[in-house]
Amino acid sequence: MLNRTLPGIQGLKHIVVLMMENRSFDHMLGALHSRNPAIDGLTGAQTNPDSTGVPVTVAPNAAYQSQLDPDPDHHFPAVDLQIFGGTTTAQDANRLPNMQGFVKSYANVQHNLAHSHLIMNYFTPEKLPVLTTLATQFAVFNRWFASIPGPTLCNRAFAHYGTSFGQVSMDIFYWNKQYKSIYERLNAAGHTTRLYYYDEASSSLEVVNLLQDQPALFGTFQDFLDACNRNKLPEYSFIEPNYTDHDAPDGSGELIASDQHPDHDVRAGEQFIATVYNAIRNNPNLWPNTALLIVYDEHGGIYDHVPPPACLPDGFVAQPKDTGTPDPFHFDRLGVRVPAVLVSPWVAANTVINEVFEHSSIPATMTDYFIGAYNNRSPREIAANTFLGYLNQPTIRAESDCPTFKNS
Repeated sequence: MLNRTLPGIQGLKHIVVLMMENRSFDHMLGALHSRNPAIDGLTGAQTNPDSTGVPVTVAPNAAYQSQLDPDPDHHFPAVDLQIFGGTTTAQDANRLPNMQGFVKSYANVQHNLAHSHLIMNYFTPEKLPVLTTLATQFAVFNRWFASIPGPTLCNRAFAHYGTSFGQVSMDIFYWNKQYKSIYERLNAAGHTTRLYYYDEASSSLEVVNLLQDQPALFGTFQDFLDACNRNKLPEYSFIEPNYTDHDAPDGSGELIASDQHPDHDVRAGEQFIATVYNAIRNNPNLWPNTALLIVYDEHGGIYDHVPPPACLPDGFVAQPKDTGTPDPFHFDRLGVRVPAVLVSPWVAANTVINEVFEHSSIPATMTDYFIGAYNNRSPREIAANTFLGYLNQPTIRAESDCPTFKNS
């Protein structure tokens, strides 16, 4: 239960979640293990067999762009191969999550042996100064997993609803009224909330579902920046990056995709994360009473060494015709681990969190903090850990003790 007497909790007014795209923990943050062994990252000895059986070792050679092209497969059958190494049915006693199928899976996308090895590359901290600085100067989650071993939309649904309503695919028409979104819950309870998509040309992945009833829930990224400047930030904000390269509406030039989805430029995502952080950090009216969670929706088919754990089923079942695998999926295990960082001046530097989290933890945390008792939620969400308890410092950190980044 959340200790509401903590100074950082007593003054907490705003929670912001920024969800990026399709990168695994080891790919982005695994190299931090060498700086802090408490971070469950890479030792440099992890391997995966390629399609000829030759072991491929992880390597610090990830590139910002033009390396993971074509896009690694991260649909349900491919992720099943990545996690279980090719043992396909639960009836096989040898079916254990061994994380040995990533190179084989990437070889299926482009039948090029050398190219398939690139899935084992990872970034050094120097190449990701924003994300790695925030991870080390605040709190990093060792065990934040995608909600299911599948692609973007069904994983993002868990962040909004605490379930994907039985979907494991990119089908966007799965919305139903069994469980309310966290935005609808908060509005009904008298709290302010907004989902900020980037702009009209790169609009929210949840428009089809939520816009049916709640157009007032949405705003653009510029609206978020304006809300920060005017001290009008909602109590809960969910931010989506720019998903596409496209011309700016005002004709000022091309806007580069900032979601970090392969094969978009990772540096644009770094700058986007810094912009969100700066909007909060540089406002003295927001910084002391705002918590920022930076998380990725799923791993994008990229290597991670930590096997996903079992979890409480959410009450739905996906049949083989939907999973593309021999067995039904009971939503009883999580997807691959993703980067997640919690930022607040009430979080101690170098905090490493070892509890298991997944995207249902987002609506679970918002409901717990802003609403309290609320039973009409998926079993998965009810069971999910919440993360505000790590705002546990007795005094706020000095501004000089918190990092700053230059705006572009």
